[in-house]
Amino acid sequence: MARVTMYASDDFVLQLSKFAGNSEEIAKKAIYAGAKIMADKIKQNLEGILSSEATGELVASFGVTPIEKNADGNWNCKIGFDGYDKKGVANQLKARVIESGTSKKAKRPFVRPAVNSTKKKVIEKMNQIIEEEIKKYDL
Repeated sequence: MARVTMYASDDFVLQLSKFAGNSEEIAKKAIYAGAKIMADKIKQNLEGILSSEATGELVASFGVTPIEKNADGNWNCKIGFDGYDKKGVANQLKARVIESGTSKKAKRPFVRPAVNSTKKKVIEKMNQIIEEEIKKYDL
């Protein structure tokens, strides 16, 4: 965690206190925007590697969890797969097999390339939203 020390005037402290009440809302907006960009890219990559015979269940099970505060006090969300297919195999397991492969199946990564290609874009978007929200409070 970064540590910041500031020496500010009383006016600045007053402005900062106005902003602090909305910090959770701003964090949620920024995280959701970043998660959406990442999830869209992962889904696009997954659709690109699946065969034409795929049922679409794996793609449909992919999503973003609601944004929550963890035990450390940080806001986050998870992007992943939920549920099981008709045979009872976890969609998360199927995705992991596609991503990492097995001794009998070659890997076909779709998550790691998405993360590598969109990480900067996600950070930029989150920073943009935070800056826009801060400007609303004249900071």
